[in-house]
Amino acid sequence: MITRTTTSAFALLGAAALAIGLSACSGTASAGESGDDAAGFAVDANTLVFGVVPDSVDTETNYQPLMDYLAQETGKTVEYHESTDYAALIEAAVAGKIDVASFSGFTYVTATNNGAEITPISSIVTAEGQEPGYYSQAIVPASSDITDLEGFAGKKVCFVDPSSTSGYLFPTYNLLEAGIDPEQDLTPVFAGKHDVSVAKVGEGVECEAGFAEDSEVAKSDQVKVVAETMVPGAPIVVSNSLPAELKTQITELLGEVTIDDIIASGVTSADSDGFRSVFFETKPVDDAYYDTIRDICKKTDAEQCQG
Repeated sequence: MITRTTTSAFALLGAAALAIGLSACSGTASAGESGDDAAGFAVDANTLVFGVVPDSVDTETNYQPLMDYLAQETGKTVEYHESTDYAALIEAAVAGKIDVASFSGFTYVTATNNGAEITPISSIVTAEGQEPGYYSQAIVPASSDITDLEGFAGKKVCFVDPSSTSGYLFPTYNLLEAGIDPEQDLTPVFAGKHDVSVAKVGEGVECEAGFAEDSEVAKSDQVKVVAETMVPGAPIVVSNSLPAELKTQITELLGEVTIDDIIASGVTSADSDGFRSVFFETKPVDDAYYDTIRDICKKTDAEQCQG
């Protein structure tokens, strides 16, 4: 899903799923391509592979207008590839299996630590006047008597994924700051998606507390927020291996574009209430924007941050 400023916004495939799926696509498409034609592309010179991680059931729907716009303006086929977890999108990026992708901030940093040749170009915001960034929120059932992070001690706590920025990295840091060791002082439950984390916390059975990004929390009246932290907006990235002219074109297309620009270009799929709820415009970001995440990685010594 695209969060208030990006999804969080979006990130990775199941390692096997994406690696196998993209390899299969590559093998099929490359059969009719020369080595020169396919050089620098995940599949071939006529195709752009757009990788995401499904943050909610609406992830593909949320991204479709952006992919339609990219296809229209570049004249290439844009293939949607959805991961089942964050680790696989990282693997795909390192292996050169994606051309464009929507990462979380944490997974972008981890991917580059592991050698992925990608460049962040922008982050999505969902309302006029906003800056890139969204909230990692600590939540409890609406009827819970927990009022702060200290109350998470001894509880079953939902996280999203070990490589999620707002669903694990920032929560881990905040718990440590509150004097709670997330590996010793509570029972972690990995929900896999932000909306699932919210649902499980709302039910109060598998999880008595948890974390998720703000855009998913806002959809539920079964949970309440007891703490929140601003997270750098999730980046849209482009592969450095693409031809320079194409990389520049994609950067210009997705670096700073509004929903009105996309609709005016003729992409009718963007003119919907659903897309308007998750996308207003993109704003440029660069590598240095994610130094906060690198700093938290150092402070938490998170295994997932290591290259």
